Amino acid sequence: MTLAYLASTLPLLWDGMLTTLELTAVSLAGGLVLGIGLAVLRLSRLKVVALAAASYVNLIRALPLLLLIFWFYFLVPLFVGAPVGGFTSALIGFVLFEAAYFAEIIRSGIQSVRRGQIMAGLGTGLTYMQTMRAIVLPQALRNMLPALIAQLVSLFKTTSLVYAIGVMDFFRAVSVTNNVVYAPYPLYLVLAAGYFVSCWTITQVIRRFDPAYQLLE
Repeated sequence: MTLAYLASTLPLLWDGMLTTLELTAVSLAGGLVLGIGLAVLRLSRLKVVALAAASYVNLIRALPLLLLIFWFYFLVPLFVGAPVGGFTSALIGFVLFEAAYFAEIIRSGIQSVRRGQIMAGLGTGLTYMQTMRAIVLPQALRNMLPALIAQLVSLFKTTSLVYAIGVMDFFRAVSVTNNVVYAPYPLYLVLAAGYFVSCWTITQVIRRFDPAYQLLE
């Protein structure tokens, strides 16, 4: 494979990386929103509500992500009566899957804050929501930040599973190019470098929000 041909494939590889980033970003947003809701339900004093949320989390965490992707890829068109595409099917699977993991991270973060601080906040005249927003959540976010970073990096890497249903992400773009020219060493080196740089950048950007990390600089 000549350098000229490698340069000509860069637009395809770049489009694949953009698809990977888009899938990661949307799955992160959807997973966090649903995960926050599940975490709140798991902490509910109503046992039926808490049990229902816990059952969902435990069920999803027990299933392989690839199985969920296949399920939604083949089942969603049956319910809507029309094909929805690989990207949409994968997105549904990722959001539901990641929500279960984010729910556990958020729940453990909230529970890591001592109950006495909540009572102290309420004792000063703050409402429960004001106490959560001003006292509990800032501490909880700091405690769960390492786990959130690890889960986000894992999400970015596991987006490569959409290769199995034909979505042209970064991994599939490299594989398709390799099938044409059969140059696995330079192409998969580019693939590894792309994932490494992206994951490292994601980690560094998020850690900038951690006050403890800033003190180390």
